[in-house]
Amino acid sequence: MTIRLGAVSLLAGCVLVSACTLNHAERRAATGGAVGAGAGAAGGYLLGYDPLGSALVGGAGGALLGALTTPDSGREVHHHHHGKKKWWRQDDD
Repeated sequence: MTIRLGAVSLLAGCVLVSACTLNHAERRAATGGAVGAGAGAAGGYLLGYDPLGSALVGGAGGALLGALTTPDSGREVHHHHHGKKKWWRQDDD
């Protein structure tokens, strides 16, 4: 049991650290997969199916939909606020 818990903790830690360098499409695929896996496991349990198998199917479907529905073709857009920089365009008069 402790080996399994350690392996799951290590895997979760690696996923959390690796998410720092993902682009927009990869982030949407990862979050879609996580939501899909959770929904699949819950739905499978409530409907009497194997929750693990349902989580795998839901996770794969969520990741696929998350990656395919990425707006702007996965273009990376960052909105940073540095100091007192204005967010709007100000024309010189």
